Amino acid sequence: MTAPYVPNTEASRKLMLQEIGVNSIEELLQDIPDRFRNVNFNLPPPLSELDLKRELGKLANLDANLDEYACFLGAGGYRHFIPSVVGHVINRSEFYTAYTPYQAEISQGTLQAIYEYQSLVCQLTGMEVSNAGMYDGSTAAAEAAVMACLIKQRDRVAVLDTVNPTYREVIDTYVKGRNFSIETIDHNSDNSPSDIACLIVQQPNFLGYIENMEKYAQKAHDFGALLVSIVDPISLGILTPPGDYGADIAVAEGQPLGIPIGFGGTYLGLFTCRKEYLRQMPGRIVGKTTDVNGRPGYVMTMVTREQHIRRERATSNICTSEALLALAATVYLASLGKKGIRQIAELCYHKAHYAAKEISKLKGYSILSKQPFFKEFVIRCPIAPKQINAALFGEGIIGGLDISPQMENCILLCVTEMNTKQEIDRLVAILGALQGG
Repeated sequence: MTAPYVPNTEASRKLMLQEIGVNSIEELLQDIPDRFRNVNFNLPPPLSELDLKRELGKLANLDANLDEYACFLGAGGYRHFIPSVVGHVINRSEFYTAYTPYQAEISQGTLQAIYEYQSLVCQLTGMEVSNAGMYDGSTAAAEAAVMACLIKQRDRVAVLDTVNPTYREVIDTYVKGRNFSIETIDHNSDNSPSDIACLIVQQPNFLGYIENMEKYAQKAHDFGALLVSIVDPISLGILTPPGDYGADIAVAEGQPLGIPIGFGGTYLGLFTCRKEYLRQMPGRIVGKTTDVNGRPGYVMTMVTREQHIRRERATSNICTSEALLALAATVYLASLGKKGIRQIAELCYHKAHYAAKEISKLKGYSILSKQPFFKEFVIRCPIAPKQINAALFGEGIIGGLDISPQMENCILLCVTEMNTKQEIDRLVAILGALQGG
């Protein structure tokens, strides 16, 4: 990846001008006639970074590149725009070659980046504390289930059936290894076991629909259990954060935050909880302190892993460093800010609803549920989704996830800010042609 141009700071500009021996840029360029310095180029209006990359891609005739395929596949891994500054920062050698910051005195940059990551994740989720990152969203959810069992001293975990099936399999593997049990709860049922350690709910759920999280928080707490919320971090630009509806532990897949999709990896697990459960949180936590001279410093703390304390007191044996991916998420969140995250979330929401509205007009196609959704939704098709996806791929479109084993002739589509209106309209036109409607 080539490093993009990064503007100089005001301080660096002053230093360079001072070295040259001039006081300003204008003085530096004074020998150039004014008619050449202030030319009206009649340029078109400015473009966003995403639109500019698309325009340059067309000019460079890169349409045959796989990255240029229109993609409507989600289900846990998502194609979002990544600002160029993310790659520029994480490819710096001091970050790219670093592994684990055990020696705080020589790892202050990495430790500070992790600390900033934790702070931003807490702001995003509305939770009180965050760790330094987990393997991915599914293992973060599994670690949350184990953590809840240790906190509540109970051996049963309830998982709503609208949670990602892969996540449920990982949770099942984890809890069985600790001699705990898992029970899947029907989302249409008001019944659930009262002796559970936690209730795990995904928001938005695996099918993209928005859950009533206040209801599930109340249900979990009525049973003396914890609510574990699995969230889409991009959705938090417009949806209520877990800290505001009573979640005790909130986890997420951090891949949408500046990490590209790459054949099954790499991923980043976000893990947050309420402060009262800090000592049971798995993984690493970085804290801020001061040294003997009163200067700010950063150090790993609360590392309750088997490598640091007696095994019977450890909360987890997770050991892989996620610092580089956490840094990518940090740069992504910092560069976009609150307004940027909200704008991306709004684009996902409105584009997905536009796509659903247009598809529902086609003969033989229908939106499976009237339930509100964020950026993913299920459509029932007149022909097998396998045939539809094959036809779409032949036209340069990556289709949705075939969920026919669970729902007959149904496909899960995902629309993000990366999908243009032209791509959506082309998708709709191909779907209509397949049916002849």
